[in-house]
Amino acid sequence: MTAVTDIDMNREECENNVNLTENPMPVVAIANNLNVEDEGVSKLEPYVGLEFNTADDAREFYSLYAAQIGFKVRIGQLYRSRSNGSVSSRRFVCSKEGFQVNSRTGCQAFIRVQRVESGKWVIDNFKRDHNHELEFTEGMSLSLFQTTAKSLVNGNYRQGIRLLEVEGDEDHFPSGLISFKRRKTGERASEAMVEPYLGQEFSSANEAYRSYNAYAASMGFKIRIGQLFRSRDDGLIAARRFVCSKEGHQHSSRVGCGAFIRVKKQVSGMWVVDRFIKEHNHDLDPPREADKKIPTALVGFRDDASGGLENLGSVETNDASHPKRSQESNIGSNWYDVLLEYFQSRQVEDTGFFYAVELDDGRCRSVFWADGRSRFSGSQFGDAIVFDTSYRKSNYLVPFATFIGVNHHKQPVLLGCALIADESKESFTWVLRTWFRAMSGRRPQSIIADQDKVIRQAIAKVFPGIHHRFSAWQIKAKERENLGRLLSIDSGFKYDYDKCIYQSQTAAEFDAAWNALLSKYHMKGNAWLKEMYDKRESWVPLYLRGTFFAGIPVNGGIKSFFGSLLNAQTPLREFILQYERGLSRRREEERQDDFDSCNLQTYLHTKEMVEEQGRRLYTLTVFKVFQKELMDSYGYLGVKISEEGIISRYLVRKCANDNEKHIVTINGSNLNVICSCQMFEFEGVLCRHVLKVFQLVNIRDIPSCYILHRWTKNAKYGFVGDAETESGGSSQDLKAMMLWGLREEACNYVGAGAASVERYKLALEIMLEGRRKISQQN
Repeated sequence: MTAVTDIDMNREECENNVNLTENPMPVVAIANNLNVEDEGVSKLEPYVGLEFNTADDAREFYSLYAAQIGFKVRIGQLYRSRSNGSVSSRRFVCSKEGFQVNSRTGCQAFIRVQRVESGKWVIDNFKRDHNHELEFTEGMSLSLFQTTAKSLVNGNYRQGIRLLEVEGDEDHFPSGLISFKRRKTGERASEAMVEPYLGQEFSSANEAYRSYNAYAASMGFKIRIGQLFRSRDDGLIAARRFVCSKEGHQHSSRVGCGAFIRVKKQVSGMWVVDRFIKEHNHDLDPPREADKKIPTALVGFRDDASGGLENLGSVETNDASHPKRSQESNIGSNWYDVLLEYFQSRQVEDTGFFYAVELDDGRCRSVFWADGRSRFSGSQFGDAIVFDTSYRKSNYLVPFATFIGVNHHKQPVLLGCALIADESKESFTWVLRTWFRAMSGRRPQSIIADQDKVIRQAIAKVFPGIHHRFSAWQIKAKERENLGRLLSIDSGFKYDYDKCIYQSQTAAEFDAAWNALLSKYHMKGNAWLKEMYDKRESWVPLYLRGTFFAGIPVNGGIKSFFGSLLNAQTPLREFILQYERGLSRRREEERQDDFDSCNLQTYLHTKEMVEEQGRRLYTLTVFKVFQKELMDSYGYLGVKISEEGIISRYLVRKCANDNEKHIVTINGSNLNVICSCQMFEFEGVLCRHVLKVFQLVNIRDIPSCYILHRWTKNAKYGFVGDAETESGGSSQDLKAMMLWGLREEACNYVGAGAASVERYKLALEIMLEGRRKISQQN
């Protein structure tokens, strides 16, 4: 719906059903040592030793206090226990703390709460003084403040607590302060929502958004933030559109609805409705309450002008199907400010930049982002992915996870990043589903991820039926944990164990070797081995070979995309810089390999036509894999063992080694071929056994169906030929891939053409000729 720009914990949303009233300014005085129970509470001030049931209660109390005093609150740093990694302390700070944006002044006001042995949270540090003027903008009735604030605190306030008491009528507040009062039952129903009209004025675009959102709720539809318009003079935003959520056709739920309002900024600074389309082309839902209010400082906007892959910044709130979660977020609140500011700056430069923030009961939780290049790479290399959550190996500063694919040079390629709020099924499900949406709904064939129950459940929910392979690092860690003693002291056990896992060729062989292993070493009662046998299809090579995993080794993994530049210990002040360095480094490596593959040639070892064909089509890295298989095929013997019509079966075995043998089945009509080693199914490159049979039956060219486009030099142009089939027939996905493929190549073309005047003239001539030819196409 909307893009997030800042974390504002102001207590605007603390009460449902509120009236807004403005009251004249009273005189404020400070009174000390008042008895709360006798005198009544007006404004309560935090103090060291004040106790709360949860850290959230402390945050809400401090936000209430801030609203009364005249400032706003953000969630600050969190501290973890060195013994178990759990959150042990939290800071809640003035919104003007720090200097990340111009509006901040480095204010030092804050409270810190620490978790004690009883499980309660106690204020152990409180800084009252601010280095800026306080802004009396919002507040609530004193009686409501008293009731709400006292409900957050564990027990009654002690005598002697410091109060800021308002002299005079408690319903009076400083000028401009808003008083929050509960509506009476049924009052909402009788209150008429204002229908937008031409000339309607707002003080900001955010206010216009909220007004249209409230109107939409009363009418029975939802809204999204649409296109923005910039001034030709200074590039500043001059107008915005807010549209029905069913506008456009990017998703199946959208029907191209034309209802919208547009607000235009005036010279006076006011925003005025200059266009309003009321009619919808779909049925409206029953009227509803407006969406849970997101604090104003969280509201931002997206540039919707990309025209292809949807450029989206969104806040997603829990609904009835997503129960609220009580877990503490593992993401420090100061991360949200910095990241969201960075995301919005990136959207200005990259129209395909996508990000989303999960909200739970008004609180920011998990964050996901992917730039346009990563989304385009998903259309090319999103068939086999790694969901890397290796930050969970140890205590971490930041829960940074990545989605990694394998590109046409067998390098890791970034498909998206996330900060994961906690290790719950809901958080992992949200992150996986958001990645899926960012990739325009292109489903991977396989995924490598940790074996924990919550991750398995999340993957099964988002990608039902997908082959989930367990992370090698976690398998090895579990082996050390459960079998470490035997593996280290008994070389015989290690030999038998590895032979069973890595050398079994059939399910019957594996079962026989497994049972023999358990009996020989008296391990039938080992609970972990029993559990892993039940999950054997997710980690034993025999059961993985029939699924495409882009050749990622079963007993290893893919290299970390960011390497040592970025990890779970990277502090906030370095995170974005290191992220961009790592991204730039990897993409430069890919560009260099693209150049080498197109301009360098590998030496041929034979005169076989298939070798020349492979060199012409494959990238250098993949061709070396293919060439090795071709050379090794000369060390094998092949014998036809059966023939049934057009189907022939060959036994292919290694010379002087009867133990290494495989069965190759070939259809003489369409040249469909299957090898029992399943290398092609697993890696997408033909094996030595199939190449040996091709030699026997005199096949000189590799059939096109056995040269995967993703491994070729032209892979960066995307799967345009089969895109509609692979993406479920979505013309929008096809258009997006073509758009990004052309855009990527155009960037390279412009760079090369601008190198000199002569190149510029040549590039322009070629471009004009190309445009002429395109215009002649039907």
